[in-house]
Amino acid sequence: MGILKDIMLEPAKRPEIIKDCSRLVDTEVAAKRGMVGLMIKGGYKAFKAIKPRIVESAVDHLLDDFTVVLDRHYDKYLVDEPSKVASFERWSKERDAMMADDLLSVTDNIMDRSNKKALKKIYHGLRKVAQRNVAEAIPGVGRLVMKHMD
Repeated sequence: MGILKDIMLEPAKRPEIIKDCSRLVDTEVAAKRGMVGLMIKGGYKAFKAIKPRIVESAVDHLLDDFTVVLDRHYDKYLVDEPSKVASFERWSKERDAMMADDLLSVTDNIMDRSNKKALKKIYHGLRKVAQRNVAEAIPGVGRLVMKHMD
């Protein structure tokens, strides 16, 4: 179908979508708790101190590929919920682990092509933590998508 992809990748909307995605990342990081949360927050703060626009840059770089993945899920949502009784946010939450894996397949492919062995080692060491954190963010992704689809 490609409805989500057509709307989300509209050049005029891109800056707003990048801002919304960056705010979602900020919100998700701020919500982390416990020891892992402290590590995530510390690393995030350090990266942003070194490169303040790192999140926006990463979102811009990954947006096209992530949108293709989300488009497949949105098409499935439209088939599963033709009357849209359940919101895309709720529908997504019920499939959070699968959607997280599908989104992370984008970064997996980037890492597979990388020749930076140290970066690949770090990425693969954090992959399970990333999967859990992306899955936790899926409802927010669903809300963000619906904001721009309405």
